[in-house]
Order: sequence, then structure tokens, then C-alpha cells
Amino acid sequence: MNTLVRLIVFIFCSTVSLLAQDFQGVATYKTQRSLDIEIDSTQVGGSEIQQQLMEMLKKQFQKTYILTFNKNTSIYEEDEALAPPTNGNSMVFVSSSGGSDILFKDFKNKLYTNQVDAFGKQFIIKDTIYPIEWTLHNDTKNIGTYTCFKATYKKKVPNEIMSLKLSDDKDSKLDSNEETTAMTTRTVTAWYTPQIPVSGGPEKYQGLPGLILEVSDGDLVILCSKISLNPKKTIEIEEPKKGELVTQKAFDEIMTKKMEQMSEQYNGRESDENTIQIRINN
Repeated sequence: MNTLVRLIVFIFCSTVSLLAQDFQGVATYKTQRSLDIEIDSTQVGGSEIQQQLMEMLKKQFQKTYILTFNKNTSIYEEDEALAPPTNGNSMVFVSSSGGSDILFKDFKNKLYTNQVDAFGKQFIIKDTIYPIEWTLHNDTKNIGTYTCFKATYKKKVPNEIMSLKLSDDKDSKLDSNEETTAMTTRTVTAWYTPQIPVSGGPEKYQGLPGLILEVSDGDLVILCSKISLNPKKTIEIEEPKKGELVTQKAFDEIMTKKMEQMSEQYNGRESDENTIQIRINN
């Protein structure tokens, strides 16, 4: 019996007790995203201001999320106690298709509900959980006390180059981002543990034979830092219901229209404020 077979047998035996009971768990994830942004030094006064700007943007993508799960459902939301404060001196609009306020998944019925606050309005996005075409690998590594296996899939994303131009001059305008709209293919890598036999994970990553503990998706990294199984106090997993009900396609169309309106608005006005608009596409 080779090492991999022994490992699989060990993990199978260690999960039998979990499969035999109605269990739940709470997992804490930390996210970070590296930004490849060009800032026009001729329009942003000094390296110190540029550094402050980059640090502010960096904090926008360093967040902590809590995933509460059982065998059939999960709910994923930001840890509000650790949410970064907003900056009162400037307006930064960050749009991310992967981001969510409260994400509920029903694995049994293959449905998800995403409660999102966008542009001062609350939406309830309800749609189907489509299967991800994962490729399973023999590679293993430990994350905490859990043995994890590697899985990958390929997805197509826009190949965008972002260029921000900002000036303190009240007559300045926010220049449009320079973008290339050609599609590119990138590989998403996940590490999952069969020791926790649920098909869930952070954000919209799911569908593996074990809880996903780590994801690398382009410049986005999500890593599980803590897991608590079967806590003494039962946690209710409730589907969010507050907001205008839309499909994912309808929501994406609304957001595209809103972003176009914002771009026209801020490019066409004079303002004393430093305004930056960033769109991150996954």
C-alpha cells in the first residue's frame, strides 16, 4: 500500500464520525489581493501621496470573512468587527464581481442567494450554483492540522490594464482607465480537505470532496486561518431576504450601467475631491 493510499484511508476513517452526525462548523478566512495599478506621477503629487494611496487601496482588499456551514448549507460574510474604516478625505469606489455582503449557498438544491449593498441600494441575487470543472491532483499539503489536496480549474477573464490619473487641481478630471478587453485564461488553484466532508468554501468556490481551505485566483488569495467544528452553541444558517430580487445576469447589467453613469458623471464635473474608481474583474 503506497503512501497516497494510506493517506486516503486515514482521512476516510477520520471523517466517518462526522458523516454519521449532523455537524456544523465555523471557518475564518483572510483575503488579500495584489494590485497592478499604474499611477501617473505627473498628476499625483509626490511619492508619499502615491504610497498613501496604494496603502489605502491595499487595505480595501485585506479582509476577514466568516464561513458558517453544515452538510447542506453555508453562509459567508465579512467579519464586521474587523472591517477597515472608510477614508473621509477621498472617495474610493471599488467594484468586484467576486465580492459579496452575505453569500448563502444551498448545496442540496444547487442554489445560492447573495445579499449585496450597491450604490445605496440592497439587492438579493438568487441563481443556480453551476458546477466547476475541477481537476483533482495528487499533491498534498497541511493547512493547520488538516491534510489538503490540490484541485485546479481554468477560467476566462478580461485581460485588463488599469491606469489611474489623479490631480489636486480643482479643474482636473478622472481620466478613463486604459483597458484591453481581450480575454485571457488563468488557472485557479484550491486546496481542500476531505477531513471536513462538505462541498463548500469561501466566496463562490465550491464543489470539491471536502471544505476548501485555500484559494489562489490570479491576484486574489484566500486562506483559512481558523476552524471550529461542532461549536457548543448551535448557529442558525438563514437565507438572507432583504433587498430587490434579481438574477445574477440582471444584477451584472445593473452594475455595468451604474459604473458607466458614474464614469460619465465624474469625468464631466469639476471637484475639489480626489476621486478614484476601480473595477476588479474576476
